[in-house]
Amino acid sequence: MQVFRKLHGSEMSRLSAEQYAGIAKHPIVLMLHNIRSMWNVGSMFRTADAAGIEKIILSGYTATPPRKEIEKTALGAQETVVWEYHADPLEAIFSMKKEGIKICGLEITEGSRPYTAMGSGFFPLCLVVGNEVDGLENEVLALCDEVLEIPQYGTKHSLNVAVAAGIALFEMVKVFRNGV
Repeated sequence: MQVFRKLHGSEMSRLSAEQYAGIAKHPIVLMLHNIRSMWNVGSMFRTADAAGIEKIILSGYTATPPRKEIEKTALGAQETVVWEYHADPLEAIFSMKKEGIKICGLEITEGSRPYTAMGSGFFPLCLVVGNEVDGLENEVLALCDEVLEIPQYGTKHSLNVAVAAGIALFEMVKVFRNGV
């Protein structure tokens, strides 16, 4: 029988902030639009760091660092993940489209596809997540090249936005790294 020993932080080959800044990132941007919970914002910073994505775009009334509520869940990732703020998400989306970045909303809509339906032709991409209650606004959805959804098998048909972003981001990283 195999024995598992939990690794200590010093054994995990963690990168320093300087080393992390110098490595190539996955060609994924995460846009947080009108996220009301700063703890969710911090959690998504931490997930973005773990996934090694290019950057986070904060828009609408999403809070920006420095805020103690963000720092509490980000655990320093707000310092390692590149981020920018755009009051108007549509301007940011138009700018990314001009750069050839595919815009993928994460929402349950008519015509949405399973988040696992992505292929290597999706990159570079921006995953857009929205408000915890109302989701993505119709104006944002109208600019999406794709809308992806996470299948729901229970009664709520809802996941916490930070959890949903993490599920989708790591699937995107897997697809990119495997060249599927």
